[in-house]
Parts: sequence; C-alpha cells; structure tokens
Amino acid sequence: QLQASGGGLVQAGGSLRLSCAASGRTSSSYVMGWFRQAPGKEREFVAAISWSGRSTQYAGSVKGRFTISRDNAKNTVYLQMNSLKPEDTAIYYCAADIDGGSWGLDSTYDYWGQGTLVTVSS
Repeated sequence: QLQASGGGLVQAGGSLRLSCAASGRTSSSYVMGWFRQAPGKEREFVAAISWSGRSTQYAGSVKGRFTISRDNAKNTVYLQMNSLKPEDTAIYYCAADIDGGSWGLDSTYDYWGQGTLVTVSS
C-alpha cells in the first residue's frame, strides 16, 4: 500500500515536498516513481529512483527543479518541488515497480498510491 501526502496550494515560485509512505507488500527493494495528471491531460512521468537511491531519472519539464529521494529505513519516498509553476498543477501519484521495466512508463509500475493534489497559483 502506498500513501501519498504533502500536496496543497502554493504560489508560483514556491516549494512543496511530497511524501509517499509504503507499507505491506511494497518495500524498499522497489523502484519508486512519481507521476502526475493535470486536468484534461494524460498521466505523465515526473521522476523515479532506484531502490538504493543512487540512480534517479527526471522528466525534462521538472529537471533542475524537482528532486526525488528516499529513506528506506522509513519506507518513504520524497519529491521536493522547487520553483513551482502553474503548469505543475496536477494530482501527483507515487508508484512502485516490483519487476523492472522502463521507469518512464506508467505501465511499468505495479502499485499506485491514491494521489495528492498540488495547485500552483500564478
């Protein structure tokens, strides 16, 4: 089970940190990813991190502004979002990949959290 939290309303240029707590079958040995879905748009990849935390991948639209990290002792993955823009407004989902695949594809991931809403005002 994945539980995402930390969303909210923030002004453009501001920051938020999302958290995704894993419990049950999901574990620290999985690749973890963040995706987002804006109103009227398809879900898109944001960032992913290997189980060790040593490898990360970002969508071009967030690279340099967002940072994904994890604390395996707490079974938690974070997404630090800085310099937020109105176009970052979306529901953000965390996901776990248990059997490998392309990190940027949502079909790779096996478990999904319920999503947390991020709204960036201009």
